[in-house]
Amino acid sequence: MVGRERERRGRKPGTASVVGAVVGVGLAATGCSGQGTAAQDPRSGDPVRVLHRAADRLVAAGSSRARTAMEMASGGTRVTIRGEGVYDFRERRGRLKVRLPQDPAGTSGHRPITELLAPGALFMKNRGAGVPDDKWVRVATATLSDGNLVTGGATDPLAAAEVLRGTRTATYVGRAEVAGTAVRHYRGTADLARAAREASYGNRAALSAAAEGFATAEVPFDAYLDDAGRIRKVRHRFSFANGRGGDTVAVASTTLLYDFGAVARVRLPEEDDIYAGKIAAGPEEAAGEGADGKN
Repeated sequence: MVGRERERRGRKPGTASVVGAVVGVGLAATGCSGQGTAAQDPRSGDPVRVLHRAADRLVAAGSSRARTAMEMASGGTRVTIRGEGVYDFRERRGRLKVRLPQDPAGTSGHRPITELLAPGALFMKNRGAGVPDDKWVRVATATLSDGNLVTGGATDPLAAAEVLRGTRTATYVGRAEVAGTAVRHYRGTADLARAAREASYGNRAALSAAAEGFATAEVPFDAYLDDAGRIRKVRHRFSFANGRGGDTVAVASTTLLYDFGAVARVRLPEEDDIYAGKIAAGPEEAAGEGADGKN
């Protein structure tokens, strides 16, 4: 069964063609398991059940500030893309400012990219590649073979939490501290196909696409939850085949959440503010394939 799944995924178009929306820029700038548990936290119960509920705890919290980091390694190249902003878990909307890595000389030729996250869509400003400064690029996340877990250079905070709905195995590691907050540390593996089935409506299609598009649907993770069951930090490890060179790109995506209840009003662009032209692709900026069919 596993062999057939891998063969089927191998026939799917490479993720790298769409990851170029942001991740490709960053690299160019530098270059079926069974459910189970191991240890349990006696105050929290079954780790698998705790992690299945983590996304619901965020929705109940309403909103938060967020910091993200996406570390990518391909061949001898390793880069990190960082983001910072706010997220409204009830409205499923967020705003991040994503900073691309510096070049080897210590400078960056890329302006920060402003990203708006919404159910089924990613909006980017300062995308480059011939897009006017006052226009947004819109990408339908369900058309991305990574479901926008990687493409934007930052994993949507709610999608990151909903990956945990697919937790198959989990271990309670122990008490820890994240940014001055006492947390419980869990380590486990999630299945993206299961996460997609259990996810909220806005994330189902995107997570289903990721389950099909990644090299494997199994995602190892470390999650840190506070005493209210809210995620304070989660780190996922993804991998996909780089269509350009055939190498496997390893991605570690970290999401840090804090200041729960922060104001997070996110206004999506009007139709007239969305770029309707062709998005050019080049050696340093691959096209955002799937951007509402504009390519």
